[in-house]
Amino acid sequence: MKEQIQKLKKEKNAVILTHYYAPAEAQEVADYVGDSFYLAKIAKKSTADIIVFCGVSFMGESAKILNPDKKVLMPELTADCPMAHMVSPGLIQKMREKYEDLAVVCYINSTAELKCQSDVCVTSSNAIKIVRALPNKNIFFIPDRNLGRYVAEQVPEKNIIINNGYCPIHAAITKRALLELKDKHPSAPILIHPECESELLEIADYIGSTAEIIDYAAKSEQSEFIICTEDGVEYKLEKDNPEKKFYFPSPRPCCGDMKLNTLSSIYSVLKYETNEVHVSEDVRLKAQRPLDRMLELGR
Repeated sequence: MKEQIQKLKKEKNAVILTHYYAPAEAQEVADYVGDSFYLAKIAKKSTADIIVFCGVSFMGESAKILNPDKKVLMPELTADCPMAHMVSPGLIQKMREKYEDLAVVCYINSTAELKCQSDVCVTSSNAIKIVRALPNKNIFFIPDRNLGRYVAEQVPEKNIIINNGYCPIHAAITKRALLELKDKHPSAPILIHPECESELLEIADYIGSTAEIIDYAAKSEQSEFIICTEDGVEYKLEKDNPEKKFYFPSPRPCCGDMKLNTLSSIYSVLKYETNEVHVSEDVRLKAQRPLDRMLELGR
């Protein structure tokens, strides 16, 4: 099947973009593997006619928004991110009425509808840089409360209003599970994604995006690490660092939606060109502005 996928890619001038949280088999056949920000940039630069995006729905939408003339396919259309829906356009409008000079900063993990209501998108790897660069004093950070709190701590000069959305996978990791792991592996530094709850960030040795966690582990002289993010990242960590050990809290943080991107679904979607992502031209133009601004400010 892997050979057939490679053959189909060449025949159809297709590129496969895979998020770190997708299964190992989806990462193995990918042309590019990365976090949301990296894959958004790759999608923008791609010369392929077809983009196969192994991720969840908001990622496919973003790729289509940035590449209206390309065919964007999702191996599984039902793969979704609950956090991407956790703020209403009505609440955004209320905040705009309440605060003067408000910038709505939208985590890229959000629907196209929410992007339309926003001034700029961010990812966990560039949120601090972009919020700091904005001229606005008042910031409404949507939809993730945990990343919003973390950004607020790092950029105290801004008035950051936090929305109450969250990632169910990261939010379910407990401090108790983390401390139990630390007792078993006392020399292992704790590397944590900022989508985790603030009480976990307080005991972290390093806080960073998925890509930054991978980079930290590769450069560190330590031989073992406690990883607090979705367990799909284990494939890349072990591939790049076969001599190092990585431990995940129990129960393992696993996104069932991301795991829907199987080898068979990738093959099927490439062969039959099904599961195409469609975004109306009106939504695309409105949602493209904050994405373009993210790419501009994130440079």
